[in-house]
Amino acid sequence: MPFDRSEPKPTGRLRPPGLGLLLAEARGIFEFNASLLLSPVLMLAPRGDGHPVLTLPGFLASDLSMAPMRRYLRELGYDSQAWRMGRNVGGVSRMRAMLRDRLAEIHNATGRKVSVVGWSLGGVYARDLALHAPDMVRCVVTLGSPFANDVRATNATRLYEALSGEVVEDNAELRDAIAGDLPVPATSIYSRADGIVNWRTCLLHPSDTAENIEVHLASHVGLGVNPAALLGGSGSFGPGRGQVQAI
Repeated sequence: MPFDRSEPKPTGRLRPPGLGLLLAEARGIFEFNASLLLSPVLMLAPRGDGHPVLTLPGFLASDLSMAPMRRYLRELGYDSQAWRMGRNVGGVSRMRAMLRDRLAEIHNATGRKVSVVGWSLGGVYARDLALHAPDMVRCVVTLGSPFANDVRATNATRLYEALSGEVVEDNAELRDAIAGDLPVPATSIYSRADGIVNWRTCLLHPSDTAENIEVHLASHVGLGVNPAALLGGSGSFGPGRGQVQAI
């Protein structure tokens, strides 16, 4: 079911996904297997124009987690790029300068604006990059990223705060900016069956340059390799942008 402008906004505190959805995250391996089986179908997606795409991994993940997506985008004709910063242990403010340097490196090497795809926390980084370097960012695609509403409604908040040294609610101005309208086109891909992040924290305000795409039954840990999410993500910075609301 696609997000509707008329859908009432949540009020008060949101809760993290329940134990049942959390335990069901183990199905992510089947989503990866599905992508392998459906690879001929995935390759029917529109071809890319060769522009660079920077992929940002989720919390505690590394470039390895985004390798299937980078390979898929490369096969479609995009210049997919890794973030090259090891394991993502968090810190939006702490990572900003290094991420901007990596973005500038790709931008300068290619002479083209960069699409940024971020999984979970990586998507929060991507939106922050678009706010601080819109001249280098072509568009932003987030996968299960908690950037809106009550962003504490995840099953990883306490661990994130312990490892990053940042408190999620400390910088209200930055949090509101990341949740607001971006100066570049943006797509949020989410699943109501997410066992890590409350899906309502992934919803942006729809507009001519901002869209939400729901992937039915996808797990959080499988979003980056889910065949429907791969199709939706590639279409968000290609010629099919804006044609899909739910998969």
